[in-house]
Amino acid sequence: MRLQNSIALVMGAGSSGPGWGNGKATAFRFAEEGATVIAADHHLAAAEETAHLIAEAGGKAEAHRCDVTKSAEIEALVTDIAARHGRIDVLDNNVGIAEFGGVVELPEAEWDRVFAVNLKSAFLGMKHVIPVMLRQFAERGEGGSIINISSIASVRYTGIHYASYYTTKAGLNHLTRTTAAQYAAQKIRVNAILPGLMKTPMVERSAGLAKSYADGDVEAMWRARDAQVPMGHMGDAFDVANAAVFLASSESRYITGIELLVDGGITLKIS
Repeated sequence: MRLQNSIALVMGAGSSGPGWGNGKATAFRFAEEGATVIAADHHLAAAEETAHLIAEAGGKAEAHRCDVTKSAEIEALVTDIAARHGRIDVLDNNVGIAEFGGVVELPEAEWDRVFAVNLKSAFLGMKHVIPVMLRQFAERGEGGSIINISSIASVRYTGIHYASYYTTKAGLNHLTRTTAAQYAAQKIRVNAILPGLMKTPMVERSAGLAKSYADGDVEAMWRARDAQVPMGHMGDAFDVANAAVFLASSESRYITGIELLVDGGITLKIS
């Protein structure tokens, strides 16, 4: 019960298909550790599925629809949570998309869309949640924990041509560092998780990834990705979720501004 009595807001708590995505698994693990989870997703049905699974397991969760690229929607959600629960202890910014194409091939509109979803969403989430955490610090000496889900693509070329994904995730890393420095004195910790090659519904449903790896053959893609990892296999959503639990809990109370690699050692490789 490492998050007992905490209020945890998970942005992107649904899953893009059957199975466990990072946000869905993180919401579930937060609830297992005692948090009341606010499961927010652009697709309400996906958030409701996550909340239902949490309730079935004996946890507490609420499902909310929220477009994380819209400041007004995030502000309304955060205001509602603060009014009903009195605080927000954890913010997990988990939303992300990948559009294929280097700087020549990628349409400008897609560049803008990826920036809105991957980077602007985290900016807006922190913009509206941090004032709540600052009030908590002023009133009770408690801040909060913010976890931004980045990627090893933020620090490495992965062999896949997606310039907007690389750039937004690299930007998210530095936004994490600078925000962590700004609010450390108010006990608001801001950290990033950098997942490596993960076996999740988002990856499975990405036609571009499957084409890049194995001419569209998903099973062949899984085998190829497993072979890339020094540990011999990809991670799954619960590897990311368990890292998020650590960063959300008091066990990491002296940790802020880090980039926590969850990658099976793949970034240790030269090629």
